[in-house]
Amino acid sequence: MNFHSFARGIDVGAHSYLVEIGGSRIVLDAGTHPKHDGLDTLPILDRLHYDSADAIVVTHAHLDHIGALPVLCERLPGAPVLATEETLVYGEAMLHNSVNVMTAQRRELDIIEYPLYTHRDLDNLRPRWQALPFHRTFPIDEAGRVTVRFLPAGHVSGAAAVLIQHEERTIFYTGDLHFEDQSLCRRADFSEIEGRRIDAMIVETTRGDSPRRPDYTRESETERFLASILETLGRGGSVMVPVFAFGKTQELLVLLHQAIEEGRLPRVPVYLGGLGTKITHLFDKYADRSRRLMPGFQMLRDFPGLKRPAKKDPEPEYAPGCIYALSSGMMSENTVSNRFARHFLPNPKNAILFIGYADPDTPGGRILATNRGGEVSLNDRDGGRVMRIDCQIEKFDFSGHAPREQLLDFIIRQNPRHTLLVHGDEPARLWFAGELRRLAPQMQVTIPEPGMPIDL
Repeated sequence: MNFHSFARGIDVGAHSYLVEIGGSRIVLDAGTHPKHDGLDTLPILDRLHYDSADAIVVTHAHLDHIGALPVLCERLPGAPVLATEETLVYGEAMLHNSVNVMTAQRRELDIIEYPLYTHRDLDNLRPRWQALPFHRTFPIDEAGRVTVRFLPAGHVSGAAAVLIQHEERTIFYTGDLHFEDQSLCRRADFSEIEGRRIDAMIVETTRGDSPRRPDYTRESETERFLASILETLGRGGSVMVPVFAFGKTQELLVLLHQAIEEGRLPRVPVYLGGLGTKITHLFDKYADRSRRLMPGFQMLRDFPGLKRPAKKDPEPEYAPGCIYALSSGMMSENTVSNRFARHFLPNPKNAILFIGYADPDTPGGRILATNRGGEVSLNDRDGGRVMRIDCQIEKFDFSGHAPREQLLDFIIRQNPRHTLLVHGDEPARLWFAGELRRLAPQMQVTIPEPGMPIDL
């Protein structure tokens, strides 16, 4: 058994790994890096020989796991793409939107490599996609000696962890995971591997650089979030929540709907904007077929007062006394949340409430790092227009990633022979490595260096 990382560095982005087991070669994920442009956004795929894999497995539809899939598929023309049905449906929409974004960036930023693939390329890939349900074993080789099996990972709708087996040898790739129910997405279900021998576990470490508050509960965080909304509406302002189009938008809509139905929020207009509208439509198509809370509930149909933008004008109108759920979550340039911030930052009655991660180098990250009364640029590239922050800014913990304490307990409980720490910045991985070596000295622990093969 061998492991190779094609990531560009020890951080979060451009995830892609190769495992070799029982004579089969399986590539796990193919993501892009949000901090880079052009070819540098891709994993280092030139280290992967042409047409040299038996399968590509995609764990979920976030771009740091699926954004480079068309490029990888061109390099591996004989490999089928295995994912849950939801991941393939949401992923296709995310990838088509990426073509549009890259085309705009080529024109506006002169990134000559863009787009890295086209809409036609994506359409041509569809025959290679194979949808696998959870808890069903799928053979990789003709003899059926090497198999994969998807387990619900709890991160976003359709997200899977991957159990890879050859005879008595087992590799477990967690992908991104969460052990608690969210507003819509059910928690991970790894019950079938409890107590099972794991030779190698490839595990995310996203939240390893900081602990979660000891008194944290999702209910108390929800109460704090709703209190901020009520306070803002009470002073005659509006609330903007920058959200990722896939996952966070839908979680927020369910949270708001439940709060309104329970009388914890007034019935005010809630506006959608950006790609989140299209992804929400796809979520609604799976309302009765998905492993989710509130089965059958369709957000675009069953949420009174939900406002969708008109096709001719994707940016909603600004008005006081409203809630705006706008893409993107990091307020990146040329997104609705970035443009709409001009209505919010100068107005002390308003509030911008962040419910997901915002990289420090993005406009959202800069807003979070700047105190009220300070100034911030909404343009990463050249400084752009500087605006004064006079509105309320708050951050809430509704992460879809497991907190480090729960993840550490899970690793120790499973007691794999070898643990590989991926999908996290260096401080996050170092924390996990230190704790595992202290609490489980019998376990081999590795922080994979990109490009360095590891014997499992």
